[in-house]
Amino acid sequence: MARLILVRHGRAAAGWGEDADPDLDDDGRRQAEEMAAKLAVDGPMHLWTSPLRRARSTAAALERRWGSPARVEPRVGEIPSPPGAQGELGNRGAWLGGVMGSSWDDPGLDAFLHEWRDQLIGALTSVQEDTVVATHFVAINTAVGAATGATAVTSFRPDYCSRTLFEVESGRLELVELGSEGSTLVR
Repeated sequence: MARLILVRHGRAAAGWGEDADPDLDDDGRRQAEEMAAKLAVDGPMHLWTSPLRRARSTAAALERRWGSPARVEPRVGEIPSPPGAQGELGNRGAWLGGVMGSSWDDPGLDAFLHEWRDQLIGALTSVQEDTVVATHFVAINTAVGAATGATAVTSFRPDYCSRTLFEVESGRLELVELGSEGSTLVR
């Protein structure tokens, strides 16, 4: 059995509808350092990160403490925005708000989102050793739903740099502890 800790990235310097790949702002960097100080005593562990800058900068705080690089794993990245006009930067926030209020069993949910979900869960359930993953709000919610059977895209609101703990055994996720929640905004 492997422990899997999903860490939501620190606060981004720009909203989802403002910048396709923002880094952390000053608060986000502080949050990442505080998270790393708490997790450092449990490691070193394997470290994965989403390819996006805010997640990579969050993981970098652990890389420095553990002296080893994170594996950039595209399958644990942010929920993809749709192709075409809805996916254009200015429209992404409204689109994401609608998706977050929906359910995975909604017949109107796009097939590319189900593909992303399947790839994410496949990556997480492949973990065989204790691993920390720097990832995103919807990805963490998707993992919680897979572990609990919840179909809502959003079942809780993980705070910046919160740590949600799972155990992975025989290709299944078991939720051990939800991370702290916060009132972050989709912007």
